[in-house]
Amino acid sequence: MRRCSEDVQEPSLGGRGLQRALARTDPEPIVELLEPMVTPKRCNRIRQVLAGRLDSVTVVLDSLHDPHNGAAVIRSCDAFGVARVHALEHKETFVASGAVAKGSQHWVDVVGHRSVDGLLRSLRASAHQLIATHPDGDLEPPDLASIDRLALVLGNEHAGIGGELLDACAACVRVPMRGFVESLNVSVTAAVLLSAATAGRSGDLPPSAARRLYAAALVHSVPRSLEILSARGIQMVPGTSITPRDSGNSPAP
Repeated sequence: MRRCSEDVQEPSLGGRGLQRALARTDPEPIVELLEPMVTPKRCNRIRQVLAGRLDSVTVVLDSLHDPHNGAAVIRSCDAFGVARVHALEHKETFVASGAVAKGSQHWVDVVGHRSVDGLLRSLRASAHQLIATHPDGDLEPPDLASIDRLALVLGNEHAGIGGELLDACAACVRVPMRGFVESLNVSVTAAVLLSAATAGRSGDLPPSAARRLYAAALVHSVPRSLEILSARGIQMVPGTSITPRDSGNSPAP
């Protein structure tokens, strides 16, 4: 899939601009204003999904190129409750195909990093243990469920995981196979390993993070939400935008 396709976009819950804005804004006035404009059924569905969201499991993508693969990984993250993905963007911005993501790109926060050092600082601050995917890994999928705070590292489609990032990983995990192929597509690998890694885990988002995500979901659920907020004096930071596709038309989480 071509990266310049109209269907390709930078993913994130509300877009990276909205995430940055909400990190600096009290979500309570947003919730107070927008929640009455959303049906109780949708509000309950959002709360239900957020209650199962995981802070203890995250995914690291090392320079994925194909928007199809990026979207498929994001879709798996949403399906298994992973709230955040870290994208190492050495040469190009991480993008995903909207047609493949099927709306899941609006409900997973993507954090971009331009350097391995910056990525590692972020993950050390959150106390995540990096585990790389590798055909010769010592760990198997069920082992991931016992890692308290897991950062699952997936490599580029052709180059794999870069040496500096691989050296920072505590161990490697493999997907056992019995066929002639030595590896799976990166998005399939992500789905297999996330299914095992999240098994038995309860939602563990910090309350403040869950509240910001709830506010972001309400922003997406109400058409022309930013105009409504602005009219009430609630200003987002410059650069924040919600496209018509985002407002009111994205699927319920």
